[in-house]
Amino acid sequence: MKRGRLRRLGWLACAALGIAVTATAAQAPNAEDVADGMRLFRTKGDCQSCHGWAADGKKMDTQMPDGANLRTTRLTRELLLTAIKCGRPGKGMPAYDRLAYSDGRCNGMTAADLKSKGLELPDPPATLQVREMERILDFLQAKVIGQGPMDRAKCIEYWGSDVAVCAEFPK
Repeated sequence: MKRGRLRRLGWLACAALGIAVTATAAQAPNAEDVADGMRLFRTKGDCQSCHGWAADGKKMDTQMPDGANLRTTRLTRELLLTAIKCGRPGKGMPAYDRLAYSDGRCNGMTAADLKSKGLELPDPPATLQVREMERILDFLQAKVIGQGPMDRAKCIEYWGSDVAVCAEFPK
């Protein structure tokens, strides 16, 4: 009887491990999604204008505010998605969800609530669909967050060739 119980427990442990491995594997983005996210980060969302091309918070344009260093962020994917959708009122981060403050979906506030609190929210250069936001997050999770500082190899991968900006990193 004890032996049968151990077998059931062993089977349950294996099943639980299988579920955990499957869940982890499901979270890893595929290469196409990462590449699409990098393209969106560079172009449509214009994320690199504030966060820098290396996503380290070093802005490219002196007209734009400094952005957060995404390489060292400790925000979860869910919190990053909320920041992209809803922006950061009063902090310079625009809301990329075109309906963000139309119906209280973001921070339980409407545009009128933001105005009454004196919180400004810059207009984004473009709005993004949720799937586009997800692709940007795929890129950030695969190539930026927790990946250490920018280096020459990462620079070349980002730009697609050894461009002048990569010369600042040693070979």
